[in-house]
Amino acid sequence: MTNNLPLIANIFLEYFDFASISWDRVWEATEQTLYMTVVSVVAVFFLGILLGLLLYETRNSESVWASILYKVVAFLVNVFRSIPFIILIVLLIPFTKAILDSITGPSAGLPALIFSAAPFYARLVESGLREVDKGVIEAAEAMGATKWEVIKKVYIPESLPNIVAGITVTAISLVGYTAMAGVIGAGGLGNLAYLEGFQRSRPNVTLVSTVIILLIVFVIQFIGDTWVSKIDKR
Repeated sequence: MTNNLPLIANIFLEYFDFASISWDRVWEATEQTLYMTVVSVVAVFFLGILLGLLLYETRNSESVWASILYKVVAFLVNVFRSIPFIILIVLLIPFTKAILDSITGPSAGLPALIFSAAPFYARLVESGLREVDKGVIEAAEAMGATKWEVIKKVYIPESLPNIVAGITVTAISLVGYTAMAGVIGAGGLGNLAYLEGFQRSRPNVTLVSTVIILLIVFVIQFIGDTWVSKIDKR
């Protein structure tokens, strides 16, 4: 044990050797991670709400076409949310190259991020809509509210706490996905931790990347919890 102390001390020093870190590169990687996270969260928020509403509205419909539509959308949602993210990135490489003419960089990670998270969030939205009091919906319909008015004035407001809580969970998952996307060329903190941290045996870079990712997650969770506490009427 005594003979290992110098080795342990050296490893400890390597982790906390912040002076040798290129902070400009760290900031650039952080900006890339934030870019991928923010853009994908916004896209997933709106796409997930649309898919969630579609699933909810067609789930018990007596219309044959609505029933078929539900089965098709539900099948696609279940497929995309079941594919492991790292496999989905590879699977979407031809699609990504076709629409972006590139398979590297932060923008190239967006299709996989959106396709993986939107179905997951759509199911959370659908679950939130199921908890809306049926009496409130029936009262609105009895007063002559159109379907759009019911969605805007009943569905969304009544399920908003669940919608916000759902996007918070999804956003945190997306931060983790950006790290995986970075490993195969999307940039960001995941790319920094892997290429400059792991492959170059620089644990200090890996540690800094990890801490920044944790800070981003904590901030997202704090914002989400604060928002939910302000809008939750229960």
